[in-house]
Amino acid sequence: MSKVKYYYDQETLSYRPVKATSKNRISNIVLFVLASFFFGVTCLLILLNSDVINTPSEIVQKRTLKNYELQFDILNKKLTQLEAVVSNVEERDNNLYRVYFEASPIPEEQRRAGFGGVNRYRDLEGYDNSDLVINTAKRLDILTKQTVVQSRSLDEIERLAANKAALIEAIPTIQPVKNKDLTRIASGFGYRSDPFTKARKMHFGMDFTAKRGTPVYATGNGVVKRADSRSSGFGKHIRIDHGFGYISLYAHLSKYNVRRGQKVKRGDIIGYVGNTGRSAGPHLHYEIIKDNKKINPLNFYYGNLSPEEFEALLTQSKQENQSLD
Repeated sequence: MSKVKYYYDQETLSYRPVKATSKNRISNIVLFVLASFFFGVTCLLILLNSDVINTPSEIVQKRTLKNYELQFDILNKKLTQLEAVVSNVEERDNNLYRVYFEASPIPEEQRRAGFGGVNRYRDLEGYDNSDLVINTAKRLDILTKQTVVQSRSLDEIERLAANKAALIEAIPTIQPVKNKDLTRIASGFGYRSDPFTKARKMHFGMDFTAKRGTPVYATGNGVVKRADSRSSGFGKHIRIDHGFGYISLYAHLSKYNVRRGQKVKRGDIIGYVGNTGRSAGPHLHYEIIKDNKKINPLNFYYGNLSPEEFEALLTQSKQENQSLD
């Protein structure tokens, strides 16, 4: 049996029972249903926007985000390893390669310079993991720039190495006449007595006495610039352009074994000892010219002489005797 409800009647100042009608019952039912519906919808919205209940789509998205975070973490660890490797290459580049090839080191600020101007990472802002993504992007950009700078540096080192190898092969570093073929060192670089005038004058080369027809060797790689007798006093002579500012001269030859414009290598026979031109006897007059300045050939005989042979040559070349030309 349902409970009887009462209401207060102000006219009679007494409580009177409420008479339930069908209309009231229907109205109450409708209100109850509507209230329940709105309450349920409100609760559902609250639950959907909380972490208590996740839709299948949200569960998949969260798993994907977690996977991305894991991948970014792995990527950052790999970036740390790559940065260490690049740093090691940069250190060797500055302190070893560039020092050896006499190139200026690349400044640290140039290697690790950032990117000024507009914000390159604006599109990555405003997300839950923006800091992680932006930091990773910055590291990738800086590492990419470092790699480009290092690649260009190594290209430069490669060119320097090629030039260095060519320079080493070009420098005239051997004696033009072998020791076994020498009679003696007649005269060295410096002031000597002229064999004809007996006056003391500068002798700009070294005189190697040897029998007529003794082979004369190219002292470095180069191109024959001259092979003629049109230079006063030298008679038949050869000039080799070695590049890098070096020229070697071989005078008083009996005959040539090369022609003008021919490429020669160190150790090639280019001619033979003679007594042509202004010469007091069979010998080879040998000069080295660097950047249009004649220099002492003695400083270059480290390609085929032992320390003992070089010491003996040094002693003989310092004697202020009479030259042969």
